[in-house]
Parts: sequence; structure tokens; C-alpha cells
Amino acid sequence: MMRALRKLELTLAILKPDVVAHPNILKEIRSIILQQEFFFVRSKKLILSPTRANEFYKEHEGKFFLNRLVSFMSSGPIWTHILARENAIPEWRRIMGPTKVLKTIHEAPETIRGRFGLTDTRNCTHGSDSPETAAREINFFFPEFSTDRWHDTEGAYFYNGQVAFNEDLCQHVPLQHVSDSIS
Repeated sequence: MMRALRKLELTLAILKPDVVAHPNILKEIRSIILQQEFFFVRSKKLILSPTRANEFYKEHEGKFFLNRLVSFMSSGPIWTHILARENAIPEWRRIMGPTKVLKTIHEAPETIRGRFGLTDTRNCTHGSDSPETAAREINFFFPEFSTDRWHDTEGAYFYNGQVAFNEDLCQHVPLQHVSDSIS
């Protein structure tokens, strides 16, 4: 009963080109995400053009690292995920660890960036920093996705644990959809 009263929060997670280039690290990070009781609501593998990467990181316009970040983020495939769980935004940021990799290696070595990060740009992951940012970033990568519609339809399956993880899609699928595809 109490579980149904809790609200699942959605956040955007990006697994960057440095992770996607190493399937064993990609698999390990996804395993960490699952162990931390996140649901993969939607997933997409894509390559950002420099123009799209620049659009996504427009808040950093004028900063010294923008060109390096845009070049890196458009250098190879990325995985974008809509993750869900209670307090998804702060929890995803906690397991990612701080942006500054050298600091993270010493202060939070058990985090994703502490374990796998190479530099402040090649730091494995991205995560939304607020509900407003999450909504904007989810819409950027998943314009077909409606948070309200998800909460009204599929959300109940997630709240009640009636989902199964589909490794091929890299997302959780409501059990109703699993039985529908079998029939």
C-alpha cells in the first residue's frame, strides 16, 4: 500500500562515447544501475552530430571546455536512458559521482566516475540536475515520450514491480506487454 503512494521520479542518463566504446564497462555500469533499483524506462543508442551536441550543451556557451565537450560527445555512439526510481535525480547523481574525475577518484572512488572516468570530459556519464532539467533533457532525446502519459499508463506496472528487464531493448517492459507479445 505504501509503495503505491510513492512517486517514481524520472531522470535522463547518458552513457558517453568513452563507455560505449568498451562493452565490458558499459555492461558493468548498467549492472550498477540495476543494482541501485533503477528502472530503464526508455533507451536509445545514437550518434550526436556536432550541431545537436552543441544544442544539448548550450547552457555552457562561452565556457572554455564547450568545444572539447561537443567534439567528444559527437565522436561516437552514446546511450541515452530515461531512468526511474524514487529520488531518481539525486540518486543517479550520487552513483555517478562528482564531475571532476581526479577529485572523484580520491573522494568517491566507488562511484561510476571514480571507477571508470578518465578526464573531466571523458567522465562516463551525464545526469540531469533538477526536475526541470530532466524534463527538458528527456524531451531533447525522447520527443515522442510523455511523462504524464507514462505515469498514467505504464507507471502503475513500474510502481507495482510488474516489469521485466529486456536486455535487447535495454529497458524494463511492463509484464502485460511481455504476455501480449507472446500471444
